[in-house]
Amino acid sequence: MTEVTTQEPAAQDTAGHGLADRARASEAGAIGRFLQATELDTRMLGMVGALLLIWIGFHILSNGLFLTPRNLWNLSVQSSSVAVMATGMVLVIVTRNIDLSVGSILGVCGMIMGVTQAIILPRFAGYSLGDPSIWIIALAAGLTVGLAIGALHGFIIAYLGVPAFIVTLGGLLVWRGAAWWVTSGQTVAPMDATFRLMGGGPEGAIGATWSWVVGLVACAAVILMLVSGRNQRKRFRFPLRPVWAEMFLGAVACLVILLAVWVANSYPWPSGTVKKYAEANNIAIPDGGLFVAHGIAIPVLIAIAAGIIMTFIAIRTRFGRYVFAIGGNPEAAELAGINTRWVTMKIFMLMGFLAAIGAAISTARLNAATNAQGTLDELLVIAAAVIGGTSLSGGVGTVAGAMLGAVLMQSLQSGMVLLGMDTPLQNIVVGIVLVAAVWLDTLYRRRVQ
Repeated sequence: MTEVTTQEPAAQDTAGHGLADRARASEAGAIGRFLQATELDTRMLGMVGALLLIWIGFHILSNGLFLTPRNLWNLSVQSSSVAVMATGMVLVIVTRNIDLSVGSILGVCGMIMGVTQAIILPRFAGYSLGDPSIWIIALAAGLTVGLAIGALHGFIIAYLGVPAFIVTLGGLLVWRGAAWWVTSGQTVAPMDATFRLMGGGPEGAIGATWSWVVGLVACAAVILMLVSGRNQRKRFRFPLRPVWAEMFLGAVACLVILLAVWVANSYPWPSGTVKKYAEANNIAIPDGGLFVAHGIAIPVLIAIAAGIIMTFIAIRTRFGRYVFAIGGNPEAAELAGINTRWVTMKIFMLMGFLAAIGAAISTARLNAATNAQGTLDELLVIAAAVIGGTSLSGGVGTVAGAMLGAVLMQSLQSGMVLLGMDTPLQNIVVGIVLVAAVWLDTLYRRRVQ
């Protein structure tokens, strides 16, 4: 009797553990089957989860100030220039290179744009203020300078054999000094009214109606992409995702898009701006006030367009395939007949061009060209790309991940500003996050291998 009594609890305990283990295995299997069916990237899901935790944490610590339409709208605008440049940094890092000069390129291109529209064209070319072609010429000048600087860097790296780290580190110093030399350290302001639209603000947004139109078009594009992708898989007899997985992905994507539009439309114009607008258009302001929604900001649309184009270049073009081939194995890519030097030069040209677009957004948002513009932006851009899953070992990276990384980095800065943290402490946090991201990437690659 004694033996039977002492063995029964052990048997029950073993059975209990067995049921618990089977339950956990079943749960893990269900999650695995779900991820396999939907083909969701686990690293991207982890980053989305981290971003949501950061948002919720800052919302609690800031007493409900973070997750408000005003802060989220400003966060999207502040992330735009870094997100644009991060799309190019993905290709640079994928090929096992680095570009430390993007912040300085942004600074000098912004200064060129500012000087062109505020000094050169009005004083020396006879253009009157408000001329509709001023902003076009200024923008073209900045983009040309950015493209030329990228071409110079790419030529030295690809054809002269100087390491990218050294070339772009020199560029960081040279172009920062060049930005100061253009105006001897003076700030140039104000910018052309049309040019300022690229920086956001009440007038630099498309309003509620057009925002909903853009959102619905984006939803239609998502559905069309899913249907087209499924048809392509059928055509080439590739494995198909279950219909429920396709519907789930489409529903989630459309929900996120419409939610983002709703948030953008929930942020009204300031009362002073509304008053001026009402007076200019002979609109009577009711007793409760006049609600005029910002809608999606123009710099956000520019960033989204850059992300779509760069994703297409990276995935759908021969140039993009060459970039990832070089990053995976440079020697094999060259033996396969890829002109690795020319591809590398084009990558840096593209990076310079995107830095100039970032300069246009930044200069328009500040309504001035300053010598401090773009300072430390190179660190934010590199951090955004690395946090977004781009491996410093080369060959791996996504444009969407880099843009999400840019939002994450800006969320950290925005949250710390709301909490009243000093700038040095903000830099400490950014540095720690960057190191942690590289460490996690190293662990992930080891696990995969």
